[in-house]
Amino acid sequence: MDNLILSLNVVMPLFLAMVTGYIMKQLRIVDNHTLIVMNGVCFRLFLPVLLFYNIYSTDLKAVLNIPLMVYALGTLALALGVLFIVIPILEKDNRRRGVLIQGIFRGNFVLFGIPVAQALAPPNQVGVAALIIAITVPLNNAISVVILEIFRGGRIDVPRIARGVITNPNIIGSALGLLLLVLGLRLPYPLEKTALDFSRVATPLALFLLGGTMSFRSVKGALRPLLIGTIGKLIVLPMVFIPISIAAGYRGIELITLMVLYGAPAAVASFTMAQQMEADGELAAQLIVFGSAFSVLTMFVMIFILKQLAYI
Repeated sequence: MDNLILSLNVVMPLFLAMVTGYIMKQLRIVDNHTLIVMNGVCFRLFLPVLLFYNIYSTDLKAVLNIPLMVYALGTLALALGVLFIVIPILEKDNRRRGVLIQGIFRGNFVLFGIPVAQALAPPNQVGVAALIIAITVPLNNAISVVILEIFRGGRIDVPRIARGVITNPNIIGSALGLLLLVLGLRLPYPLEKTALDFSRVATPLALFLLGGTMSFRSVKGALRPLLIGTIGKLIVLPMVFIPISIAAGYRGIELITLMVLYGAPAAVASFTMAQQMEADGELAAQLIVFGSAFSVLTMFVMIFILKQLAYI
């Protein structure tokens, strides 16, 4: 019963924050313009500060885990390779192929990783998740561009991809946090307190905004690819790689980080990228909406099972 309550306590705040955003939008207390503007503020300010502070405030020796980083990247590379074989067999439309591969491969780790780690691990270990975010986010951004270009038949613009990665606010925030951590430098108290306050705003605000942007419109002819993408991201990927991770000896904060890495819903940015690169933007949007909604249930089940088995 204790593990059941703990699992509910982890996922319910995420769910309630999204539901609140959805209800506020339906009641027209917030409109689309407000959501768009605040999404920009959250992406460019609050989430980068959250990543910065979680890295900056940790013990480098306690969180720097090179084998875990290599393992995480290796399993994602393996998943990507399998998806490049399987998805073209299941889906014949190139505009949807790239979206499905991106939607399954690229999870919303920034938004779901930190709050789950904060709820399940001691404060001084949350930096493990933040460091994994710091290495996976830029790679996922770059790889997603390549995936969508391949299925669009376009030319891979390496300088543009590199520019997009370097200027990503989450990457900048992570890099600054890591730099100060490695150099052993501390911010003046007013700046450190402001960073702490902003980091506390980031997760509830981002989840609220995500809920506000949800729209459960008719999926029309996209039901089959929507099921493939949602089930692949929330069920198949974690069911394959979490047991492998357990067999590899990962436990505690390491396994928590990997669980969210594999089981988080499709990244919000995947919709904008699909639109910009002439892929099926409607399918990308629905993967985010339905994935975010059902991830509350799948995340609860994963946490409960791993807690019952004493792996986390």
